[in-house]
Formats: sequence, C-alpha cells, structure tokens
Amino acid sequence: MKAAVLYEVNKPLVVEEIDIDEPQQGEVLVKTVAAGVCHSDLHFMEGLWPYPLPVVMGHEAAGIVERVGEGVTAVQPGDHVILSFIPWCGACRYCAEGRPFLCTQGGSRTLHLHKNGQTIFAFLSVSSFAEYMVAPENGVVKIREDAPLDKVALVGCGVMTGVGAVVNTAKVQAGSSVAVIGAGGVGLNVIQGAVLAGAAQIVAVDIRDNKLEMAKQFGATHTVNAAAGDPVAAVQELTGGGPDYAFEVIGSTETVAQAWNMVGSGGKVIVVGMVPFGQKVSLDGHALMREKALLGCLYGSTRPLVDMPRIVDLYMAGRLKIDELVSRTYPLERINEAFTAMKNGEVARSIIKF
Repeated sequence: MKAAVLYEVNKPLVVEEIDIDEPQQGEVLVKTVAAGVCHSDLHFMEGLWPYPLPVVMGHEAAGIVERVGEGVTAVQPGDHVILSFIPWCGACRYCAEGRPFLCTQGGSRTLHLHKNGQTIFAFLSVSSFAEYMVAPENGVVKIREDAPLDKVALVGCGVMTGVGAVVNTAKVQAGSSVAVIGAGGVGLNVIQGAVLAGAAQIVAVDIRDNKLEMAKQFGATHTVNAAAGDPVAAVQELTGGGPDYAFEVIGSTETVAQAWNMVGSGGKVIVVGMVPFGQKVSLDGHALMREKALLGCLYGSTRPLVDMPRIVDLYMAGRLKIDELVSRTYPLERINEAFTAMKNGEVARSIIKF
C-alpha cells in the first residue's frame, strides 16, 4: 500500500509503497477514505514532541472496515468508522471513571508496518496517511452510513477536540463570555462549540485577518488581531474586565500566559494547544487569589463511543459546520503541499482523500 513515512524530523514525508500485516486478535483493518492534515502532526514532524522513527504519520481519519481479527465484535466488514487516536481499554481506573481519553492501556502493541524488513512505527495507533490502517477494536467508532466520510474524518481530532474542550472540559455555561486564542482548525471548533453551549459573547484572537474572517463564519461575535496591539487589553475591554473562559488553542507558552492574564476573576483558562515538550509555562501566582483556574485539555475530554456519533448527528442536522472547515482536498502524493499550506495559514483544514 501507499503511505507517507517520516524518516527524519524537519524533512518532507516520503510517499512510498510499504507492507501492512493482517489484523490480529482484537484488531481491525480499515480502508482509509479520508485523513485530515492536523497541526498536531507537525509538532512531531518538527521534533517539538518526540516519537520513534520511521513512522507513518496521520491521526485524524475515517474509513470502511475491510477485515477484522479474531474476537472482534464491535464492528464488522463494511461498517463506516471514525478512528480514535486514544484507544480505550475499558478496564483501567480512567475508563471506569468515564474518562477513556486518559487511558494508557488501550493501544495496539503490535507492529504492523514494514518496508524491506524494516519496522515502521504506527502513529498514535492510527497512521492515517496510508491507504489502510490496522487499529485496535477499541480505537474505531462505528457511525451512521449516510455521513460523508471525507468530511466526518475531521471528527477524529479537530472537531472532537474543539467542541469537546467547550462542552466536556470547560462545561461552558449559557450566556457566558468566551475568548479563543488561535482561529485555526481546532480553534474554529472551539468557537462553534461555544455557540452550541449558548455563549453570549465569543471573541476570536489571531494574528491573521483571513483566520479572523473565518472565525466570524463559525460564530465569533468579536475579533481581535493580536498583531495590531495588546490582545489581553483588547479582550478585557470587549468583555468588561475579562471573559469567563479563555481557550488557548496554539500551544505557545506566551499565549497560555496571555489567556491567564486575560480571563476575569473566577474565570477558567483551558489549554487546548500542545505546548512544546519540555517547555515551562510561567504565570502570575497572585491571580490565583482571584479564583482563576487553569485546566489542561486532552482530546476534548472525549468519550468516543458517546461523543463522536453525537457530533456526526449534529453535523447531519445542520447544527455543526464541517463542510466549511475543509478548505482544500489533496491526494496522498501532495501531502507535503498540504502541510506547507497549513504552516502558511492558508487553510482551516485540508483533507487527504484516498
């Protein structure tokens, strides 16, 4: 099969033929229909987060079950599925508490990808930049068959993370004020998650005017260009002293501090972005006396079997924008162009379509 392999950090992906094994017990072979090009991949491709190499990248995908291994009962050949890049075991303390997104036991331990005898690692139990994927049974979520897979692939990360950060992690209250720092693919989904939650004021913050225009289409009531002045002061002025919630969706120590300084007394800061591995965040401790809270957010605190089908239903009912997120579609052979467009801020989300 064709796949996009990362051999060295800060080098282009290599699209080539590799071998994939059959699914073993408890595993599923999925034919990839579409894969989203997510900024999280770039963190690993640029070495900001460590990962063993070589590796087939990609973690945001949807496809059709081709074959199943022994003992698989959750899906069968022909089922339409979204991949979850955090498989759940169903038995650890986190799964038992209803927090499967914190599970560390559910991933596949089998190495299925090879080229000329060399092992190629799977990325987050998915590796969606390939024509086929072998995933754990508990890493696939069956969805309705009338949903277009080349759109709902984005539910596998960007939509789930953004919407989930609002409704699951922060539990945004209706009528509240929200600031979103970073209007990329995930930030736009934080914005429309805030719309779903009934936020009265949604302020999008970015340094690119084209991103701020997209933010308005997804429900932002106000925008702030951080390159034009102090974004903290601008947001505080718009919200009458600071928003109730501030979402950091970039992954920068500077913007985490901005969110902390920006939020009002008693407010919550939710860090959705991936701060580079090993970097430290410095915050004004005095603000703790104002009962501010800092929350990390992993995968929108998702319960995949519950949340992903619900998000698909909301999209099919016209209550969530996913078509509008897809700025461009590329074949696998042009995947490096897709990452260049993302780095240049040209797109909300690109799709690799197989």
